[in-house]
Amino acid sequence: MIQVFGHKAPDTDSTGSPIIWAWYLSEVRKTPAKAVLQGEPNTEAAWMLTRWNLDKPEIISDVAAGDRCVVVDTNNPGELPASINDAEVIEIIDHHLLAGGIKTRAPINITIRPLACTATIMHDLIGDEDLSRAPAAIKGAMLTCILSDTLEFRSPTTTPHDRFVAEKLARDLGLSIPEYAAEMFAAKSDVSAFGEEELLRMDSKEYELGGKQLRVSVLETTAPQVLLDRKAALLAAMPAVAAADGADEVLLFVVDILNQQATLLLPNDFVRQVAEKSFGVTAEGDSVVLPGVVSRKKQIIPVLAL
Repeated sequence: MIQVFGHKAPDTDSTGSPIIWAWYLSEVRKTPAKAVLQGEPNTEAAWMLTRWNLDKPEIISDVAAGDRCVVVDTNNPGELPASINDAEVIEIIDHHLLAGGIKTRAPINITIRPLACTATIMHDLIGDEDLSRAPAAIKGAMLTCILSDTLEFRSPTTTPHDRFVAEKLARDLGLSIPEYAAEMFAAKSDVSAFGEEELLRMDSKEYELGGKQLRVSVLETTAPQVLLDRKAALLAAMPAVAAADGADEVLLFVVDILNQQATLLLPNDFVRQVAEKSFGVTAEGDSVVLPGVVSRKKQIIPVLAL
């Protein structure tokens, strides 16, 4: 049985894309496969599973030597199981920069394309003929992933092809994209059940800057004030999260989807310096607003500086 999984702290794309590809491998290629996750899905991803009546994939902590795996929505070993190089990786499908470090036992298929979402790539790889056989739940997961990663086409990562595929899927499903996306983002914004430490880890990536290990966390929401009302508690939780995760600092960006801006919390002078050097702002107090910043991949990680 092939295991299909994405990165740690699974967002919607890293929850939906393994399900999509496991369906394709099992039902079209007739190669038994199952989707698995590296952690609990975030609120939007959990909503997607319920909305389309999809089973939540099993959560794994590692892989074993010889396990056959397909890696999706990442190719960074730091975001993969610790024993990934002992497993047999047979395919990688991703839309991030090539990180390097994964070792394979034989030549494999690697598809990395400059699109906003892994599910868009999967749409193209599957093709219209085979996709016509897909149940509505698979197409629904695909649409949800694309709208999530593009923030309903607001993100600068969006390409015309991502939009074309999303609109095609919405037509097939008889859905209005604005209405459906509003439901998605409402689910994403409901974080009332999560503690501060969970929020800081919910959608995060590891990144090294000037010898410092950073946890760069993003919370995308249509109700940013709900999160900003918890600012003091989030700031207080950062040192413990950093220490437990082997990081020096946590950078938390609260992304306001509708107003297309981010608020970066400033727990100390180091993060304040990063904010000023990276975004050209004057950072005072315990937070700073960054107009137009919504994408970690294009507008946050690439510009981080000391």
